[in-house]
Amino acid sequence: MDLKEIQNLIKFVAKSGASEVKLEMDDIKITIKTGSDDKETTILQQVPMQSAPQMQQPVQQQQAPQQQEGKPSGGGDTAGGEEDKGYITIKSPIIGTFYRKPSPDKEPFVEVGNSVKVGDVLCVIEAMKLFNEIESEVSGKIVKVLVDDSSPVEFDQPLFLVDPS
Repeated sequence: MDLKEIQNLIKFVAKSGASEVKLEMDDIKITIKTGSDDKETTILQQVPMQSAPQMQQPVQQQQAPQQQEGKPSGGGDTAGGEEDKGYITIKSPIIGTFYRKPSPDKEPFVEVGNSVKVGDVLCVIEAMKLFNEIESEVSGKIVKVLVDDSSPVEFDQPLFLVDPS
C-alpha cells in the first residue's frame, strides 16, 4: 500500500462518518480513528516480517548520503564534535513538514538553551494534513535545532541536539 492509497483511505473514512477503521494486510496494520470534533488520527504499524527490514533498508541508505552531503557545507566537523560530547540526538519519527511553532503567530515550542523534560513538546510535524506533536524522550537542555522551520523532514532525520547533563 503506497502513500497515495493511504491518503485516499483517510479521506474516505473521514467522509463516511465512521469513528474507527482497522485494516490489516500482510506487512502493515492501519488504524484510522475520527472523533466528533473532526480530528483524525492515523496509526501505522510495520508488522515484523522478513520483507519489512528489506523495505526499510533502502530508505536508510538514501538518508546517509544526504546527511554526509549536508555536513561539509554546514561545518560538519562541529556537528560531529558536538555529538561526541555526549549529546542526545532527537530524531523525526515520521516523514512530514517540521514546524517549531504551534501556529504562525505563536512562539516556538523550544529555543536553544531551554531546558526540557520528558514529555515536553519540542515541535510538530505535519503528515497528510495531520499535526503530530513530537515530545522529548529525554530531559536536558536544547543545544541545537538542526532543521529550519517549515522544512520537509525524513523518517529518522535528526531534529534537535540535547545535553542530558
